[in-house]
Amino acid sequence: MTYPAGKYTPTPVIDLAERTWPGKQLTTAPRWCSTDLRDGNQALANPMDQDKKVLLFDHLIRCGFQEIEVAFPSASQTDFDFVRALIKQDKIPDAVWIQVITQSRPDLIERTIASLAGAPRAIVHLYNATAPVFRELVFNKSKAETIALAVAGLKQMRTLCEQQPETDWVLEYSPETFCFTELDFALAVCEAVKAAWQPSAERPMILNLPATVEVNTPNVYADQIESFIRQFSDLSHITISIHPHNDRGTGVASAELAMLAGAQRIEGCLFGNGERTGNVDLVTLAMNLYTQGIDPQLDYSDIRQTVELIEYCNQIPVHPRHPYAGELVFTAFSGSHQDAIKKGFAIKSASSNAPWLIPYLPLDPQDVGCSYEAVIRVNSQSGKSGVAWLIEQNHGLKLPRALQIDFSQRVKLQADISGQEMGLSPIWSLFRRSYGLVPTPDLALLDYRCEPGKTGQQLSAKVAFRGKTVSIRAEGNGLLSALLDGLRQKWGIEVNILDYAEHTLGQKTQSKAVAYVACETADQQRFFGVAIEADSSRASLQAALNAIGNALKGSASAAQLNVDLEQLS
Repeated sequence: MTYPAGKYTPTPVIDLAERTWPGKQLTTAPRWCSTDLRDGNQALANPMDQDKKVLLFDHLIRCGFQEIEVAFPSASQTDFDFVRALIKQDKIPDAVWIQVITQSRPDLIERTIASLAGAPRAIVHLYNATAPVFRELVFNKSKAETIALAVAGLKQMRTLCEQQPETDWVLEYSPETFCFTELDFALAVCEAVKAAWQPSAERPMILNLPATVEVNTPNVYADQIESFIRQFSDLSHITISIHPHNDRGTGVASAELAMLAGAQRIEGCLFGNGERTGNVDLVTLAMNLYTQGIDPQLDYSDIRQTVELIEYCNQIPVHPRHPYAGELVFTAFSGSHQDAIKKGFAIKSASSNAPWLIPYLPLDPQDVGCSYEAVIRVNSQSGKSGVAWLIEQNHGLKLPRALQIDFSQRVKLQADISGQEMGLSPIWSLFRRSYGLVPTPDLALLDYRCEPGKTGQQLSAKVAFRGKTVSIRAEGNGLLSALLDGLRQKWGIEVNILDYAEHTLGQKTQSKAVAYVACETADQQRFFGVAIEADSSRASLQAALNAIGNALKGSASAAQLNVDLEQLS
């Protein structure tokens, strides 16, 4: 298919000489305004009822929002009643400003201000569309008529606000569709609105410059913001705010570049809810700042609770790959990723005061209330490091490299067969079955005693095999060599120890010992055994017996050995 691209025309860019925003760096958090209860709510197939609105309002306050657009009071009785309930029930904390929005129409303005009667603090948000396509196609108004509409609304709003001096008022004006309005006209409208409101310390003003529909790349939006700020006559007592949408999928980038260009305030929704592709995502924006060492002034320390509440209120799921908040965003399935993460955690544990620097994890999951259990999960794509990390994190076993490789192959085989992710419980169960960590191993050490011998260590042991008990007495340069010599004398078993490792489980004096043994049979097959016992000597002996037990089940000579064992009295 050939797309008819010629039907679309590129949106003009700004010829901004000596732009400054590309060389700047974000250093502070903006003023945040949540529009979840208004812009987010109007985008829902099933708008929130009063109970959900109260639940979300309270949660936004707990997150730290001090400006919350709560309703479009003239749009519905539900919205009007919600504003009245917040005021009458004294639900607005001292530091919080509620915000309401209205179009520039006399009847809507009057009802909007009426909804705020008795409010301690309020931001009244007035807007009208200013872009050519709206002026000409939707409203059939000239530039002069568009300015007159905005000014008339501001004058009416100012008069009504002055009749309620018990409320602290802030005006917010949006030249809706700013991002595709001619810059000189956007300036003209905002200058006229400013003159009508006459901002002061007692009556400040917010100029909100929205990307109502994203129509260009984020750098163009930044140019528009910087150019507007440069050319506006006087910004005393005026805050420059932005309200980016996400039509091109670049809402977060547009917001960040606009902040570099001078924007001081951002309106958006948690997890980017909103009409069409949504508003800018305030969670992503805040956590982006946090990963750069900037306090976002918003609390997402229990991000799963926030996800669950938003999903309940919006009836829209948060994607499992959503930045910072999705179920899988801290999870690595890839073997190479898992290896890098495991190494990063090992270095981090050795230097706990070092800055956070873990491959593939720009954020410490614990900072948002997530555990490390979700960092590495296992399927057929996973490698040795991922499985080893899970075993170490959850059971304290530090597997030697050769054992990591052997066990990862077993896990991969199981995952390939099932085609599913393997959880921690089946992984641990497979590990125990594979290496002898079971109540009754094939070769079980019942009792042992060691003492100095003529050439090293003398071992006396009782070993159970298939319900039969045999005694071993042998000598070697160590316990394991003595055990191998005894098995050779008793049953003719020929194996060599290739690798041995041990460590304690935990830091306490009474901690158990873990031993790992790798052995090789005469036909050069490798087998592994693991044991956890109260003392290290017993652990090493049982681990060796577990490795040899695996050899008896798997080596080419096992059948003959088993016959010999069965014939023992």
